[in-house]
Amino acid sequence: MSTTTTGGRRRRRRRVLVFPLPFQGHINPMFELAGVLHSRGFAITVFHTHFNAPDASRHPDYHFVPVPGDGTPAQGTLVDRILDMNRACEAPFRERLAAVLERRREEEEVAGLVADAHLLTMLDVARGLGLPTLVLRTASAACFRCFLAYPMLYEKGYLPPQDSKLYMPVKELAPLRVKDLYYSRRPGDDEMVRKLMSRATQAVRNSSGLVINTSDALEATELERIRNEHNIPMVLPVGPLHKVSSKTIGSSSLLNQDYGCIEWLETQPLKSVLYVSFGSLASMDSKEFLEVAWGLANSGVPFLWVVRPDIVRGLDDPNFPNGFEVAVQDRGKLIQWAPQQEVLAHRAVGGFWTHNGWNSTLESIGEGVPMLCRPQFADQLMNARYVEKTWGVGFELEGVLERGKIAKAIRKLMKEREGDEMRERAKEVKNRVDGCLEIGGSSHVAIDKLVNYLLSV
Repeated sequence: MSTTTTGGRRRRRRRVLVFPLPFQGHINPMFELAGVLHSRGFAITVFHTHFNAPDASRHPDYHFVPVPGDGTPAQGTLVDRILDMNRACEAPFRERLAAVLERRREEEEVAGLVADAHLLTMLDVARGLGLPTLVLRTASAACFRCFLAYPMLYEKGYLPPQDSKLYMPVKELAPLRVKDLYYSRRPGDDEMVRKLMSRATQAVRNSSGLVINTSDALEATELERIRNEHNIPMVLPVGPLHKVSSKTIGSSSLLNQDYGCIEWLETQPLKSVLYVSFGSLASMDSKEFLEVAWGLANSGVPFLWVVRPDIVRGLDDPNFPNGFEVAVQDRGKLIQWAPQQEVLAHRAVGGFWTHNGWNSTLESIGEGVPMLCRPQFADQLMNARYVEKTWGVGFELEGVLERGKIAKAIRKLMKEREGDEMRERAKEVKNRVDGCLEIGGSSHVAIDKLVNYLLSV
């Protein structure tokens, strides 16, 4: 039996249960949060689906519990897949959770469940079994404010979006425009998305608190409005989690990372390399891929480009244009997946062309690297808007991808005065974020509050 000693009394070790949504951008911060809690003395149990199951061998100190029934949710929109997963996992999760609680009752105290904000049903199941719940939001506070504002956005006519109003400011959610809002572009999806948003916000209100992977240095206004305008018991901005979590906890990447790119970066001059990665889900058509390739080649800038095998829709492996590899052989490196945090922290990297997933945005900010933004869907558009208009650490590449426009944008970021100014601002923002992580800083205080709560229940 695991015990700790407090004031002469022996106390059973506390265990925290976690359940990530099985997509890379959600798995990473959940495992980073688990790493933080483990370093504070908590035992960790990870519930997971068979789809995108984590590699337990990388986390030998954790207990893993598979939840059957999810299948491989590869069809439909992301909203469809999330709702299907919740339905399929409800009964098996109830069974597995009850078994864990029964087995652990004699050995340890189970402090509660931390579940991804999109696993709405799992949170309901845990509460039904009498277990305290906390919600982890892996997106920004601004994104959650957008969720909370959904009724207002429909009431005032911002949504569903009209083509003539895409660039109209949403004054209640500045600096966002209508085009930046989180909505489904598929006809007839309005009601389903509204239902998902309503359930997601209710799940947070029904839980003991909200843990957000963000920082007061980035979103103080958004966090304050969430606290003041909504009945949420506890709002904890604990991020950026990748800067807090121990690097010894093991990788949670679903893809094999090519560390050979670090050796290549060692041969490049200071701040000279553009890192290019569009994340684990974003894709493009074959014409766009061609334009990106020649835009990189024609820019004259050294680059490290992550090219997933499935990056081009409809192809198992992308075809590079004739002459491309010869044109870039001395200054371009192509890999299938990168150890992104290490890449962005490298002295040779001076810019990041990104899809603006929240993890990538935080990781770039955390290393003071300015961004060339090409968002595609979900919260990526609002993240890019904040990068450009709120923090001033990058700009968006809008419209049709064309090689000349791409090359010009790359040179602006990497070689021109505007890019240098963005690099300076990025360094200032990084320093403010780092201050939140220090003892007494807002992120450090939020983690202490989370730990104290889990010790008290």
